[in-house]
Amino acid sequence: MENLALVYPMFAIVVLTCVVLVALFRARTLSVTGGQVSGYFYKTYRGDEEPDALVQLSRHFSNLFEAPTVFYAVCLAAMITGQSALLLQSLAWTYVLLRVAHAHIHIGRNKLRPRIFVYLLSWIVLLLMWAYVAAGVLMAG
Repeated sequence: MENLALVYPMFAIVVLTCVVLVALFRARTLSVTGGQVSGYFYKTYRGDEEPDALVQLSRHFSNLFEAPTVFYAVCLAAMITGQSALLLQSLAWTYVLLRVAHAHIHIGRNKLRPRIFVYLLSWIVLLLMWAYVAAGVLMAG
């Protein structure tokens, strides 16, 4: 069962994605009911312009389908190859924490420097995870 421990950090990223989705849906609904954007805008995403806060939230939601796919892939690769060491699990949870921090910064005050720093750190963690898994496969082969 230890080999499946990486399911939990993957689930945490899925939960984060769902939280952002709910926030996005709520914000879009409020923008339509508040008259900021026409409901027809969301049929083709043309005509009106979303408020900056909505654009920011939309962009963050889309971002959760970019870099995290590399995270899901490395976790699955680790589980398939039987690699679940504490170091790899720690890196996975570190990635989750960095993505939560990135969401907090990006959706919140959106300070560029801390956002870029946290995003860069999350990519470094991903690279370390991939290096660990690749090295494990190389050593086993």
